[in-house]
Amino acid sequence: MLGVVDGRDGAAVRGWLKTRPRWWRHRVQVVAIDPSAAFRAALHPLLPNASTSVDHFHLVKLANDAVTAVRRRCAWETRDRRGRAVDPAWAHRLLLLRGADTLSVRGWAKLKYILAVDDPSNEIGAAWGIKEQLRLLLATTTVADARAARAVLAGYVTTADMAETTKLMRTLDRWWDPIEVFIQTRVTNAKSEAANLTCKNLKRTGRGYRNQGNYHARIMLYSAARMAA
Repeated sequence: MLGVVDGRDGAAVRGWLKTRPRWWRHRVQVVAIDPSAAFRAALHPLLPNASTSVDHFHLVKLANDAVTAVRRRCAWETRDRRGRAVDPAWAHRLLLLRGADTLSVRGWAKLKYILAVDDPSNEIGAAWGIKEQLRLLLATTTVADARAARAVLAGYVTTADMAETTKLMRTLDRWWDPIEVFIQTRVTNAKSEAANLTCKNLKRTGRGYRNQGNYHARIMLYSAARMAA
């Protein structure tokens, strides 16, 4: 787990990879990472045979962040203040981040109400639609379907003409090759993220560790105990 490596930048990743045997590094075929340019730059020189897959969870999070940014901006432009509990879009802000396929009939009705009464510019609805189109893109199983979904998404972004969603589209364009790798392989870093959360919780329980070796040992002991159970 890179979560136990001292440092979270490209140099730390390169340092850890250099300690791996050459035969091990040449056998790695796919690496799943967060959309981090520093991590991606550190991988290729030391993993020459590996393709990079970007984790789809983090891409959806970027889209959700864009929806939130649009909602906040619209609140300031409409009311000259931040959102409050009396504002439908703020009161149900988590609903805007839910996937369309997870909404119940009641949820759909509430979403339509929010967009009808608290989105006079239709910008929140546009950002929500762009987020959902990205989710459809990431759910495709062939590169051809992904590219078709990308063209639709680009059209939505151009029509919406909002800084938040334009920035999102630029990020997707920069990471398109790793997105195609994900579409083809469905490789994610979900399991490593779960393990990383365990590492962080151990660090919080210990109120921090000054000695990196003790931190490593605590994680290994905890992991061994779980595997034995």
